Amino acid sequence: MTTVLIAATSAVTRAGLAALLAVDKRLDVVAGAADLPLAEQIEMVRPDVLLIDLGPERRAGSLQDLGVAALPGMVILTDDAGRTLDLEALRQGGRAVLPRDASAAEIIAAIESAANGLVVVHPDSLEALRPAVAGERTGTATSHQTLTTRETEVLAMIADGLGNKIIAARLGISTHTVKFHVASIFAKLDAGSRTEAVTIGIRQGLLMI
Repeated sequence: MTTVLIAATSAVTRAGLAALLAVDKRLDVVAGAADLPLAEQIEMVRPDVLLIDLGPERRAGSLQDLGVAALPGMVILTDDAGRTLDLEALRQGGRAVLPRDASAAEIIAAIESAANGLVVVHPDSLEALRPAVAGERTGTATSHQTLTTRETEVLAMIADGLGNKIIAARLGISTHTVKFHVASIFAKLDAGSRTEAVTIGIRQGLLMI
């Protein structure tokens, strides 16, 4: 069971997110918080994942006001998704940044991924994020961003020409989770396509030919 603390200024938003997560029996909403900082709430309930809704009035700077030294897996919903916020969130320990209109399946998949230590970048933000990540690098992608075991499995299946649905069926996960793995692979390898990701994977010894 993955425990989730929902943080949102709006009570309606908190209730809506709680209802959305209630459909997945693997998730347990342990509390809802209205205000930042969240240190006290996190200390009390010790959630596995912190789901934060940054409403229209909040931007990337809000993350600096969380007031905690170590956050649980952090999934952020925002209207300000894109390079600036994504990078800021990742620097501060965030695990996922999604647009506020993300589907229920996408949010649940992001929570599952965050709880397992994966970093999630929404496909809509990937194109904007990649140039900034590439510009910050001082070495190769594998010097500080290695693929997880599951990501390596997904990359191998991509190399075999399999689509997301078949990959999902073989691994026993949802297609949304596969999409998040693919997006993470692209970001870590600085790849712009499945073909390029496979080529880089072979070059870096991640795939056997």
